[in-house]
Amino acid sequence: RVELGCGKGRFTAETAGLEPDVLFVAVERVPDAMIVAMERVVEKGLSNVFFVDGDAARLRDYFSPGEADRIYINFCDPWPRSKHAKRRLTFPSFLDQYAYALPLGGVIAFKTDNAPLFDWSLEQFAACGWQLKNVTHDLHKDGVIGVMTGYEEKFHALGTPICRCEACKTAETKVYTPQQEEA
Repeated sequence: RVELGCGKGRFTAETAGLEPDVLFVAVERVPDAMIVAMERVVEKGLSNVFFVDGDAARLRDYFSPGEADRIYINFCDPWPRSKHAKRRLTFPSFLDQYAYALPLGGVIAFKTDNAPLFDWSLEQFAACGWQLKNVTHDLHKDGVIGVMTGYEEKFHALGTPICRCEACKTAETKVYTPQQEEA
C-alpha cells in the first residue's frame, strides 16, 4: 500500500500499526516532514514501512505494473487556481501513474476537506474510467471513521466536513503504455 504525500506520517504509522502484515510505502518529497514520519514509525517499532524520497509523478520509477494494492491520497494540496490544475494529485497524468502501479481492482482512497477539489476529482476519476465507490461529502457525520491524518483531525475539530471516495481500477481505466508511442 502506498501513501502519497505522507507528511509527518501519522496516517501511515497508525495504519501500518493496525496491519503489521502489510507493507506500506510512504512517498514524500519534503525531507523535513519525512524525517518526522520516519521518527514516528521508529517510535512505534514498526518494520512494515518503507519511505521513498520522491514525487507522485514518478510512480512508474518506483513500482512495477500492478505492484501496489492500494494508494492513499490524503489532504493533498488543492492547487485552487485553474492554471495549476496539472499539479493536482487527481489530474489525469497522475491518475495514469496510479493506474500503472495498481492491478485491476486496485483502489485509490482519496480524502480531502476541500469540496471543490473533491468534486473536480470525482469528474477526473470518472472521465479516466475509474469506478467510484463509497463516495461521501461528510465522512465523519456519524462519528469518526478510520485512521485520521493530522490535518483531518484539525479540520474535523473545526466542523469542516471531510470528503472521501474510493476509485477502483477497471478494465476501462485509461493506462498509458510505452507501446502506444510506437503505434
